[in-house]
Amino acid sequence: MKDTHDLEFIREYPVDVERLWAAVTRPDEIVQWFGTEGVRLETCEMDFTKTGPWVCVMVGKESGDPFKVSGQVTHVRPPESGGEGSVGFTWGWHDGNDNRGKESHVTFAVAPTETGARFTLSHRQLDTLESSQNHGRGWLSTLNKLDQLLG
Repeated sequence: MKDTHDLEFIREYPVDVERLWAAVTRPDEIVQWFGTEGVRLETCEMDFTKTGPWVCVMVGKESGDPFKVSGQVTHVRPPESGGEGSVGFTWGWHDGNDNRGKESHVTFAVAPTETGARFTLSHRQLDTLESSQNHGRGWLSTLNKLDQLLG
């Protein structure tokens, strides 16, 4: 029996790997698609082009409730000469008192394909099935926005 629950989502886009890399790592690009449909970004200090801390506060458009998540960018390997690249970061939600909860790990990987580029999003070490299901729904909604940006 597994102690953690892992997620993986794969998308292919009709763009070159450098364009996809920019979309998933540069702060000015991330703000265009990050967060589930139906939220607005209140704070988005996410620069995945370098290691270090990141934080994002999303606000539900209907509820007005804030949702804060933060972590550390642990590695950045840009695609070289049109090859593969990846960025990894820790992920932890904050409660209403700003206490950071259990940490999990996310990786965004890019790779060239014959028709463009592939994006693989892995979210590992989620501690419960419910957490995995909730994150799965959230990532699918978020990826819909990336699909619109790059499709």
